[in-house]
Amino acid sequence: MPMRLSCRGRAARIVGSARGASLAACVALVVLAVLAVLAVLAVLAVAGCASTPAEPVPFKPVPAERIVRQGYTQPGPGLVAVDVRRERSRDVIVRFRNALVYIDGERVTDLMNGEHVVFYLPPGTHRIGVSTQFDPVIELNFLVTADPRYTNRASVTFNDDHRIGIHRVAQ
Repeated sequence: MPMRLSCRGRAARIVGSARGASLAACVALVVLAVLAVLAVLAVLAVAGCASTPAEPVPFKPVPAERIVRQGYTQPGPGLVAVDVRRERSRDVIVRFRNALVYIDGERVTDLMNGEHVVFYLPPGTHRIGVSTQFDPVIELNFLVTADPRYTNRASVTFNDDHRIGIHRVAQ
């Protein structure tokens, strides 16, 4: 049952009387009630930031105007397609952050939530790196091969501390 707290009109009558203690107790109850509400709101706000994957939706390609090094995205003879995907997230803290993507130390593009880009690279080991405005560049030594036993796909994700990471996706 809700409790009504009332301290109305007491301040004017209490000056110098023993009722000052009851006013202090009333104010303390109001302060405790406000703190309890704030604590519940804080817990709910933090719980809403939990990193959970979003519903499966097809990845969107990165728009051409956001690709700063075109040579990596053009197919050619002897080149192998490498798909780099930015996994979708419901986490509001990382959802609107762009992930900068680097190939062998050169910035190529940035990925937003749910986007992917296909790079065409010669076979061999390449460094695929990612970063954000808050994170240093994280690099992955990525073996590019036409061997069907390997996937040429990398996944960009954020951990529970909202730090960016990249890993190769297994078959």
